[in-house]
Amino acid sequence: MESMAVEKTDFIRQRIQKDLDQGVLDGGVITRFPPEPNGYLHIGHAKSICLNFGVAKEFGGKTFLRFDDTNPLKESEEYVAAIQADIEWLGFQWSDITFASNHFEEIYQYAVDLISEGKAYVCSLSPEEIRVTRGTLKEPGVDSPFRARPVAESIDLFKRMRGGEFKEGEHVVRLKIDMGSPNINLRDPVIYRIIHASHHKTGDDWCIYPMYDFTHCICDALEGISHSLCTLEFEDHRPLYDWVLDNISVNYHPPQIEFSRLGLEYTVMSKRLLNRLVDEEFVDGWNDPRMPTVSGLKRRGVPARAIRDFCARIGVTKQENTIEMNLLEFCIRADLEKTAPRGMCVIDPLKVVVTNLPENEIEKLSADWHPQNPELGAREILFGRDLYIEKGDFLEEPPAKFKRLTPGGMVRLRYGFIIRCDEAIYDDSGALTQLNCTYFPESRSGQDKSGLKARGVIHWVEANSCELVSVRQYGRLFNVPMPKSADFVDHIDKNSLTESQGLLEKAVMENEIDRIQFERIGYFYRDPDLPRTYNKTVSLREGF
Repeated sequence: MESMAVEKTDFIRQRIQKDLDQGVLDGGVITRFPPEPNGYLHIGHAKSICLNFGVAKEFGGKTFLRFDDTNPLKESEEYVAAIQADIEWLGFQWSDITFASNHFEEIYQYAVDLISEGKAYVCSLSPEEIRVTRGTLKEPGVDSPFRARPVAESIDLFKRMRGGEFKEGEHVVRLKIDMGSPNINLRDPVIYRIIHASHHKTGDDWCIYPMYDFTHCICDALEGISHSLCTLEFEDHRPLYDWVLDNISVNYHPPQIEFSRLGLEYTVMSKRLLNRLVDEEFVDGWNDPRMPTVSGLKRRGVPARAIRDFCARIGVTKQENTIEMNLLEFCIRADLEKTAPRGMCVIDPLKVVVTNLPENEIEKLSADWHPQNPELGAREILFGRDLYIEKGDFLEEPPAKFKRLTPGGMVRLRYGFIIRCDEAIYDDSGALTQLNCTYFPESRSGQDKSGLKARGVIHWVEANSCELVSVRQYGRLFNVPMPKSADFVDHIDKNSLTESQGLLEKAVMENEIDRIQFERIGYFYRDPDLPRTYNKTVSLREGF
């Protein structure tokens, strides 16, 4: 796996190197990528994937793919499979797959131990009462009246919770830490709640489920994770992470190290907001090419290598910031410029008749698939009497700097000949329907002996050697750089998708090329789900 960007040393890599130098990593470097299987991965997850898998590989270690599956109401095997597929597509392979649910029995026993030691209790306040008595950032919390519940009573209630005797919300288990702590996460956090729902992996074995903050640190310890890397929103949770591990009988305490999450212009990456986009049909599913999901980017034609390059370029910092979309576009374009074959597609066709070429006569032309990659070979292009060019490449009354076709003017057809426009034909409504042109046989591209000077070069297709395809062009989903969650749907660009019929070189279809540069238009990708459909990945020079 190669990245076009040179990876720089950052504070996480420095910490890992220090731990290695000091000999404190008996098991070597072990990282993990721990998604909850409640949705599809997005480009923000890609940054974490590149970091966790990347540093492990750099230091000769390994990475676990761990599914933090503690909420059966939102999780499914569909998401488990999709996450695995996305990680593999990005170019990474895990050492092992683990599930938090694999450790449910151990986690339960740790909770029992904490209750037995007077460090946790069963609380019977309602969820709303717990929220209110927890306090605010400026005011301390208030002790639950059940905080002093006898240990034996809490143990009994906890066992009965597990046995399914109670309704959801009747009881929870809370840690007994400090209701006056300035860190609200330490104000007797809930570590177990009742959920009567079938789990995607454990079925109906459990009706109580541990909370993420309790589960995650225990799984890290049990799995021997050397460095627990997470985004900055978990920095305030680190004291709770440490408290749990310091108060249970585990022999290992991994360090939690936080880094800034990825913020990207013109999109949202909250699972809640992404779910709303899908559920309310603002987009066509999780893999809509306008979505920031890995599957959406893949369907758009973004190479995995470009995403890895993007993540390497933005680096790893402690500072939250929003990355300009232009950087992602640059990485995509830089990759495709080197790798994507070329082809010609006319999206808004105007018929051209070459009047001095007999109807059945065909000239065979040759064009390299890629000007800098001769190993990709060449394709045959046919030149005949009936052609199509872009309607915008002809103007009856052109401005001074117009370098395309004009009445009496000449232009070169890419890989072909110079033609001169002799006549423009309009229908009864005044719409332009056809150009009659003359071609100059001695002006063949690469062998030009005509001495003629054309104003410019345009792309084209021959009428009988092209294929009708659907061309989807995507703009940015939002019309503001940083849509706010409160009103983000108000900023959705309803014109972010345009679809038209195009005429594509037959050779592109015959060779089943997926990624292609439509010359003078942009980079496109053959849609894996829709027949004869090409999605625009990125323009040649600017913006999605």
